[in-house]
Amino acid sequence: MARHLAMAAQLIDEDPERAHLHALAASRRAGRVAVVRESVAITAYAMGDFALALRELRTYRRISGRDDQIALIVDSERGMGRPDRALEEGRSVDRAALPTATRVALAIAMSGARLDRGELELALGELEIPELNPDLAFEWSPALFDARAAVLEDLGRADEAAFWHERAEVASAALGHGDDDEVIIEDAYEDLPGEDEAAADVDAVASPSERPEASEQPEDEEQAE
Repeated sequence: MARHLAMAAQLIDEDPERAHLHALAASRRAGRVAVVRESVAITAYAMGDFALALRELRTYRRISGRDDQIALIVDSERGMGRPDRALEEGRSVDRAALPTATRVALAIAMSGARLDRGELELALGELEIPELNPDLAFEWSPALFDARAAVLEDLGRADEAAFWHERAEVASAALGHGDDDEVIIEDAYEDLPGEDEAAADVDAVASPSERPEASEQPEDEEQAE
């Protein structure tokens, strides 16, 4: 299971489908482990399978009792063409109780849902949060600044949009984003199942005849909130 989760995280940007197969292989071994269902959800989202992502995210939330993937739930509802449902999901959580990075990601997702509805001013308002400080750079700052710039562009406020795009670039540079440094984590695999076993698991999941149907999933994992 651990190797499959590691491979899913490693492959998600360059090969989301392969990453998803690794996540599914992990779920065959430990389907009731929260982080496994989270991995299935994230890789499904990366592939554009928003229905599966939503189901798995809700299962993850039910198992873990956490709302840390609420932004992805909102974005998955948007991906399903349901901005109203997306806004309802976002309003259902106590934002003050969320970690800062999650709260910022939720603000960006909620702003996107407002854009989907053509509510430009409200989209801008969703981004008016304490973390919107152009003079400070945190991990969430580039995405937040770029989101604000995009809404300002839609509003025809080009000068303000240019300012926030510039601040996003400065924040990204300050954080070292864009560097070509490669992190090698070979040591993390030393005590995990071998490559052949992991590959066999993925090949089994990749075969349609081996994939479990939704009806075969344990009942407590299949039900949505």
